[in-house]
Amino acid sequence: EREEVLADLGPALVVDASGEPRGWDGPDGIRWYEPGTAFMLWTSGTTGRPKPILHTHDAYLELIDRVLAPLRGGEPGPPSTLGKPNLIPVSLALNAGIYNLLFGLRAGAPLVLLGRFEPAGFAELVRRYGITSTVLPPAAMATLTDAPDVADLAPLRYVRSITAPLTPLQARRFTERFGVTVLNGYGQAEIGEVIGWTAADARAHPDKIGAIGRPHPGVDLRLAESGELLVRPPRMAAGYASGDDLADRIDADGFVRTGDLATIDDDGFVWIEGRIADVINRGGNKVVPEQVEEVLALDPAVREVAVVGVPDERLGEVPVAFVVGEGWTAEDLEALCRQHLVPYKVPVAFEAVASVPRTEVGKVRRADLRARWTSS
Repeated sequence: EREEVLADLGPALVVDASGEPRGWDGPDGIRWYEPGTAFMLWTSGTTGRPKPILHTHDAYLELIDRVLAPLRGGEPGPPSTLGKPNLIPVSLALNAGIYNLLFGLRAGAPLVLLGRFEPAGFAELVRRYGITSTVLPPAAMATLTDAPDVADLAPLRYVRSITAPLTPLQARRFTERFGVTVLNGYGQAEIGEVIGWTAADARAHPDKIGAIGRPHPGVDLRLAESGELLVRPPRMAAGYASGDDLADRIDADGFVRTGDLATIDDDGFVWIEGRIADVINRGGNKVVPEQVEEVLALDPAVREVAVVGVPDERLGEVPVAFVVGEGWTAEDLEALCRQHLVPYKVPVAFEAVASVPRTEVGKVRRADLRARWTSS
């Protein structure tokens, strides 16, 4: 797979994880990209092979400024004064790390890098550098919430959730533990962050915790008849370096099909219900895994849970829950589901697992769980 990727991209130089550079003499030699191309990011690969995305300098600056402008009261461009330190607690090999590094530079902020995430080390950097706002994946928030050696996160006030879906329960537990406001957001590698929260919205709408926020300036939204979220940002990636066509995801009006089911309330806040590709078709009834997972997470014995659809001869698919935790029983979890869900959404089985398989950015590898079930 590595050689296939290198052949697709045609780099002039390859630096391995060992740090040893070597020339690359691919089948077609060095590949030349269009002027203005800045760098390449990759899709997460949860539903297929990761795709390399080409970003231009101008488009990526707009992508950052659309998020930065509301935080500055609408002022575009680079700042006039030095910003507060920006803590980056994720790897710079990830899209989230690259984005937040460039975001900090664009904001004129000193950068604080965390080599490897560890709760006590994160809390120490927050205290030492006076960090008041940072980013964290949901998995890191859960780790901090359960860390006995972290008493507080002062002077931290805001955390922006990144890389993977954040449930209302996760956000609430983190806020109750540390008194830190969690700001959700939404984006994709091809279009950047298009929806998010401001501190003002967080103060004015505490009842909407769990929503991903409202569209950033210049971003248009609408819902397809199927409930799929369609997004039209001012700028987006130039395309895929692999030859796949980004235009295949764009409709006649310039809206990008996100692949996510959503609702939009009267105040313009967007609520993500789940991935279309993950929806379970149980005899014609649609089951969104995230809805079932939120209910199961109400049981304090459940530390982590993932719901997937598995083959069924009569109904086509049925939901099965994979549960991490101690002290839970299938009977208790089934009763909890029946209390909060219609019968067809209740899992047919609850399987104990040591951990839920995830990508490096924290997204659930549902295909791995499905394969585990069918092979057992």
